[in-house]
Amino acid sequence: MKNLSYEEQSIITRGIIKAAVLMSEYGAESILIEQTAQRLGKALGANSVELSLIPSAIVLTTLYNDQSVTTTRRVHHKPINMSIVCEIQKIVLKMEKNDHDINYLYTILKNIEPNYYNRWLVVIMVGLACSSFAYLQGGDLLSLVTTFAASSIAMFTRQELAKRRFVMIITFGITAFVATLIAGISKMYGFSSTPNIALAASILLLAPGFAFVNSFLDSFKGYMMMGWGRWMEGSILTLATSVGVIFAIALLKI
Repeated sequence: MKNLSYEEQSIITRGIIKAAVLMSEYGAESILIEQTAQRLGKALGANSVELSLIPSAIVLTTLYNDQSVTTTRRVHHKPINMSIVCEIQKIVLKMEKNDHDINYLYTILKNIEPNYYNRWLVVIMVGLACSSFAYLQGGDLLSLVTTFAASSIAMFTRQELAKRRFVMIITFGITAFVATLIAGISKMYGFSSTPNIALAASILLLAPGFAFVNSFLDSFKGYMMMGWGRWMEGSILTLATSVGVIFAIALLKI
C-alpha cells in the first residue's frame, strides 16, 4: 500500500468520521460505530483509528506512522433508521474485499438515503399494533376501534411534525396530546366499557424503547457518556409524552 501524505490522511479522516456521524445520528450502538471506523481506517491505509464518542459530537483521530490527524464533528439526532447503518456496514465489507479508495467512500456516503416505508402503511400498522395491545389487555371492540383511530391519527401527526422539522420533544408532546384527546372523547361519551385501555394503548407508539435499550447496551460495554446521554434522551421524551397526556386529560376534564 502506498505511503499516505498528510493531505491524503486528512481526507481519509474526514471520510471516516462522516460515516461514524451518520451511524450515530441514525441510532447505531456505540461499539459498532467504533468498530466500523477502525475497519474503514485499516481498509484505507491508516495504522489505527481512535474515537471519542459523546451524545452531541464525535472526535476521531487517524494514526499513520508518525502522523496523526484529528477532527471533530457535531451529531444531529434524527429518527432511528437501521437502513443507513446496514448500508454503511455493506460499504465497509466492499472496501475490505475490493480495495476501494476514499473517493468511493465519499461518493457512496454523499448519495446514501434513508429507506423509509410508505407513510400510510406505517400509519395503518401502528394503529393495528396499538389495537392489538388493547386487545391483549382485554379491551372491547369499541375500545379497539378507538385505539386504532387515536394511534393512527397520532402517527400521522407525528409524521407531519417531523416533516416540518419540529424538535423531538415538541413532536412527542403534541402527538401524545392528540392521541389522548381522541381516545379521551370515547371515555367522555361512554363509547366503550374499557376506555382506560384505549387511553393507555393509543400512546404506545411514543415509547422510546430504542433509546433505552441502546443506553443500557452502551453502559454495559463501557461507553458511559453515550449510555447516560441516550438514557436522558429517552427520559426527556417520556416526560414530553406525559406532559401531552396530562394537558389532554386536563382539557377534557376526565
